[in-house]
Amino acid sequence: MSHADLLQQLRIERHQRGDHGRRPSRWPWFVAVAIVVLVLLAGGWWLFAARPPVVRTASALAPAQDAGAVLQATGYVTARRQATVSAQITGTLIAVLIEEGERVRKGQVVARLDDAQYRAALTAAQTQAAAARALVAQYRAQLAQNRRDAERQQTLAVRGLSARQSAEQAQTQVESMRAQLAAQLKQAAAADAQVEEARVNFDYCVVRAPFDGVITTKDAQVGEIVSPFSAGGGFTRTGIGTVVDMDSLEVDVDVNEAYIGRVKSNMPAEAVLDAYPDWRIPAHVIAIVPAADRGKATVKVRVALEHKDARIVPDMGVRVSFLEQQPEAAAQTTTGVLLPPAAIARREGRAVVFVLDGGRVHQRAVQPLDFGAMKRVADGVNAGEAVVLDPPATLRDGMAVRPAQAAPP
Repeated sequence: MSHADLLQQLRIERHQRGDHGRRPSRWPWFVAVAIVVLVLLAGGWWLFAARPPVVRTASALAPAQDAGAVLQATGYVTARRQATVSAQITGTLIAVLIEEGERVRKGQVVARLDDAQYRAALTAAQTQAAAARALVAQYRAQLAQNRRDAERQQTLAVRGLSARQSAEQAQTQVESMRAQLAAQLKQAAAADAQVEEARVNFDYCVVRAPFDGVITTKDAQVGEIVSPFSAGGGFTRTGIGTVVDMDSLEVDVDVNEAYIGRVKSNMPAEAVLDAYPDWRIPAHVIAIVPAADRGKATVKVRVALEHKDARIVPDMGVRVSFLEQQPEAAAQTTTGVLLPPAAIARREGRAVVFVLDGGRVHQRAVQPLDFGAMKRVADGVNAGEAVVLDPPATLRDGMAVRPAQAAPP
């Protein structure tokens, strides 16, 4: 065998190189990318799915006495006497002497306007009135002189010492001066009226409380322009503040027109404020407003609160129970609390509610009974506690939740 044959045997062909001749595989990169994606998906699920769910809540209410209660309705506390205090003239505020929650008396100064212009107008009117009165005095003196002259001319004419015409001219002067005096008296009266007008406008620079009450809103600040008219493209205030007579507070409730026949004038009632569910306020019906709301199919009923308290403020939510007899004569008292039907859930064949406490819910077994449009629960829930509305099927005892804005019961 020759030397060339030996070299040919030692030569390695491409198909005999095995893995050493192939390009590196891409599978490790695909696996790494897939792992990263799975990690991101797991983190996103943990961030969103593991976050506490958002739930709506409502407060458990203490029921009013139901003995003799023929109807229940909800409404709001309203003030029959309230006013937005404003200036009767246009001017710039130089002092605002009220704050929210402050009690004011009738006639108390609540604000002052810049009075320089009106003070000058009053001074000018007083000067013109003084000039007019001075002319009245001058005309009166002239009239007295003309009368004396006319008397002398008349005496001389009778004696034949002067012409009859002179006596007549003197009498004409008297009549003319009398007319001028009368006209000047009118001018003086007009000048006095202008003084009074200027004084009234000047007094309008001081804004006073129209009646005893409490300031509920403060709508203007020093330096702003106030006016009884809406002008200035929104830069002019039309009110300085709102005063409410707290002694005029009452309740307006909307009663379904299908049940309005159960309500009578002077009918006894009890009111329970949403803010104070354990406080029952004696009340009675003032009047049934003779007008129905077509859209809501309700009739407004005015209810008087027999006990006034600083805790009662306008626009508070209130539940009114209309009674057949006075609460003192009621023979039975409703126990437990009232819950919206949406708060009742079923777990393992039992009726339960979820009470929110410290960001977590606690499941409590209850035995709900119908109470009008509400559910009455004798025990398990206390008045004022927050319960979850429409609890989802995944909600469990002890689970953390995030409460949304509380819904009305």
